[in-house]
Amino acid sequence: MTRAPRGAELRELPSDLEILITRDFEAPIALVFEAITEARHVREWFAPRGEEITVCSIDLRVGGGYRFVFVTDDGTECSFRGTYLEIEPPTRVVSTWRFDGWPDVEAVESVDLHESDGVTTMRNMMTFSDRADRDRMIPSEFDGVEASFDHLDAHLRSLTGRS
Repeated sequence: MTRAPRGAELRELPSDLEILITRDFEAPIALVFEAITEARHVREWFAPRGEEITVCSIDLRVGGGYRFVFVTDDGTECSFRGTYLEIEPPTRVVSTWRFDGWPDVEAVESVDLHESDGVTTMRNMMTFSDRADRDRMIPSEFDGVEASFDHLDAHLRSLTGRS
């Protein structure tokens, strides 16, 4: 696979149920894993448009859960939660994914990390129970995901001293 330009994501629809986003980060794998699994880091990058994060809790163990809540400029509360199914530091995290604004939609989100020459590639696969649920994420929600990953990239750069 060809690497995406810095700050760009490769988006794919491998099946009628899946969304795959691949993104490179110029940071060591252990730091990327930490940044996606520790609340002190997630608070710095998860909200896509710089919204205030009001809840950021992570119980990083199989059977544990996470909950992230941010409030948009118009006062809308956006709440995400899930349960951890697999954790293999520093290469893999699998969890359920729920957005409380879509109460009937649940996905399984798999995040796989691989490092080569100081660049960590993240493959984020979301698998939905049906195509309609998957299609709900396309295309408008991609903007929020991309913005969050841009914030993650900036956060990682601030931690590594890279510009």
